[in-house]
Amino acid sequence: MSAGSPSAIDDILAEYSGLEQQMSDPALHNDASAARKVGKRFAELAPIMATHRKLEAAREDRAAAQELAADDSSFADEVTVLTEQIDALEQQLTDLLAPRDPHDSDDVVLEVKSGEGGEESALFAGDLARMYLRYAEQRGWKVETLGATYSDLGGYKDATFAIKSRGPGADGAIDGVWARMKFEGGVHRVQRVPATESQGRIHTSAAGVLVYPEPDEVEEVQIDESDLRIDVYRSSGKGGQGVNTTDSAVRITHLPTNIVVTCQNERSQLQNKARAMQVLAARLQALREEEAEAAASDSRAAQIRTVDRSERIRTYNFPENRIADHRIGFKAHNLDQVLDGELDPLLDALQAADRQARLEAE
Repeated sequence: MSAGSPSAIDDILAEYSGLEQQMSDPALHNDASAARKVGKRFAELAPIMATHRKLEAAREDRAAAQELAADDSSFADEVTVLTEQIDALEQQLTDLLAPRDPHDSDDVVLEVKSGEGGEESALFAGDLARMYLRYAEQRGWKVETLGATYSDLGGYKDATFAIKSRGPGADGAIDGVWARMKFEGGVHRVQRVPATESQGRIHTSAAGVLVYPEPDEVEEVQIDESDLRIDVYRSSGKGGQGVNTTDSAVRITHLPTNIVVTCQNERSQLQNKARAMQVLAARLQALREEEAEAAASDSRAAQIRTVDRSERIRTYNFPENRIADHRIGFKAHNLDQVLDGELDPLLDALQAADRQARLEAE
């Protein structure tokens, strides 16, 4: 879809105008869910509208400069500058109008799980979790730890986080957490000398990452209460020490799919159950969408559900300070910076490849 496509812009203008009218209607705010959806869509369209207005203004300015340049050659440079601005704005608008993942503005639930490799895998899972938490901090996202099981050396056997954006950025960016973090789902392989290795030998192990877009409302995903088994138990922290004096932690098992969700970080059993239901809704939504994609023979690969060292999306090579993403052939020798949360160059490359694939699929 090109920036110059009148139908595309006209559709956006009409939808944006309709949303403005809805938001000005006091009745809308009597329905919190509807108001949230309208506000979310309005925020998604805002940067498209802003770019379109800048483009139209630049075109008008260039037309005026061209008229002046016909009589005064000193205006020729201004025409050149405005033409460059127009080219850049047209490309920006084309990118904004490109087919988008419908979940791009969503928040996410992210799980990190150790795999083959025992204690070393759990330590690496901890490294991945810290990498994501630092990246979230840089982006100004809010992170909530929903639950974690620790290894003897303080790594993660598994950990679950909710990561939320704080709304559209100051620059009007419409991408939410999912737009960036969706590429992290899969198996991550590490090559290094483990802390448990006394002979200095390099070992290979793996950890898995699962990422799900989080529905705005649990009610958006149909869940039959009779399909659930709910267990309560005492929360525990590192080393297994109890952190609560009551059985407030909650484990929910969705019997038809055998999906298990735990939450222990809220203050009460009721709060933990509500949060666990949100995570379950996210996982069921992702599962159902993957099944629908498979039924439609969608070529986009689903996230890897088993942590197998032979099925990897990325390798972290410590001796060479190298990171390699095998999906797009990305390589860089700044692993230390990446693990400190400097993920943008890699995620930018993945996002560009995804955008190109969507354009080619049109």
